[in-house]
Amino acid sequence: MLNQRYAAIDQGTTGTRVVVFSEDGKHHSPASLSHKQITPNPGWVEHDPMEILRNIRSCLGSCNVVDAIGLAHQGESIVAWDARSGLPLYNAIIWQDQRTESVIRGLKQDGVEEMVKARSGLPLDTYFSASKLGWVMRNVPGAEQLSRQGRLRLGTMDAFFLFHLCGEHVTDYNSASRTSLFNIHTLEWDEELCRLFGVPINALPQVKDNVGHFGDVELNSNKMPLTACIVDQFAGTYGHGCLQAGQMKITFGTGAFLQSIAGHTVPDAADSGLLPTLCWKMPGEQPVYGLDGGVYNAASAINWARKIGLFTDLEEFSDFPDQPAIARGLAFVPALSGLGCPYWDRSAAGLWAGLSLETERKDMLQSILEGIAIRSAEVIAAMEKISPVGDAISVDGGLSSNTYFRQFLANLIKKRVVVPDNREMTAQGVALLARKGLGIERPLKLNAHHETTHPTASDLSPFYTKYQDIIARSRNLRDQ
Repeated sequence: MLNQRYAAIDQGTTGTRVVVFSEDGKHHSPASLSHKQITPNPGWVEHDPMEILRNIRSCLGSCNVVDAIGLAHQGESIVAWDARSGLPLYNAIIWQDQRTESVIRGLKQDGVEEMVKARSGLPLDTYFSASKLGWVMRNVPGAEQLSRQGRLRLGTMDAFFLFHLCGEHVTDYNSASRTSLFNIHTLEWDEELCRLFGVPINALPQVKDNVGHFGDVELNSNKMPLTACIVDQFAGTYGHGCLQAGQMKITFGTGAFLQSIAGHTVPDAADSGLLPTLCWKMPGEQPVYGLDGGVYNAASAINWARKIGLFTDLEEFSDFPDQPAIARGLAFVPALSGLGCPYWDRSAAGLWAGLSLETERKDMLQSILEGIAIRSAEVIAAMEKISPVGDAISVDGGLSSNTYFRQFLANLIKKRVVVPDNREMTAQGVALLARKGLGIERPLKLNAHHETTHPTASDLSPFYTKYQDIIARSRNLRDQ
């Protein structure tokens, strides 16, 4: 096999990078490019899809020839474009965008949320793709006309990139399942959901397995097969090695993204607020399903604290007292963008409770870390009521390097918190899937070293209970 090489494209909310993995277990990142964040109105978040496409090509061009390419992307963000010219009709509308809040509120009032959840597994929320695609159809000039002419193309951002890189209008099962337009039981685009959101079903891409031949990417006169596509958070799940029921990971990025594996049947999430989700589907196999839960604000809460002047250097998030801030009566609810899972409540707002004349800046920083951990623990507790979670949870992302945060989380959930030495979990998952797309099944030599934080005897359950009351007070503080 010699030393084959696999390029993992990690296209995220703030930038695009490529990481090249080799059969000898080594990896390196030859290129990383940021892109512009466009915020034309309060609550609106957009990207220029052509800028990101150029960045992807540039990053791939730095890899030389590879044996396969895999693409991870930012999930629920969407693009609409003209099949003839390939040009977008409008900027990409990003998963964080909240312009369709009134639409979502109206649909909830119409009583259709249970139907949407039953078919797609997802609640009604601006986070997902469907209402964004509907907004394009109602507001972007030319969209309806192109649809009538059969030239309109719609999809999550992977579909736009694959159209340009491989010449096909396709997506994968995992990406489709994040739109609220895909039926996770029938494994097809759902006509009733498309009608509800005002999205022409004929403009949506063909849905394919997560691994296989998506097409060839031509760079510098070389053709290289693209053999895997998946949402970045689920690439991380695969990269962490969470493949069996009960295994779970958390990525602490802009938000905290939690996924656990349930098996080959759709888990019954009932009214838990968790999202039954299709993690991936391999050729000739049943889909692997799991439970998904997102906390809107993690690193974004840290960045906000920096912006308002609470700290200047991340080193300041250390050397905290052994006693938690919550034990001293201080709590922070990181609902700066509302409350995600299990509440899905955009009316909630960020909240400090317990401020006094004795409160110092360091106390506030400590409480921010604890607030993110407690929100994550809420999601884990909800998951355990539906499907057992193992005694260890694998974590990555910026906050995973904070010793105090890891220990507080471990004590809170009474589980080991495992941080791999290799921080490229998303890229590793994509590379493994791209390799699998070539038909290679034998294990890849990987760095398996990790650091484990064990829970101590400290009992935080009384504070967890107290926190529930404080979270309740953060709700209905924001105008809807």
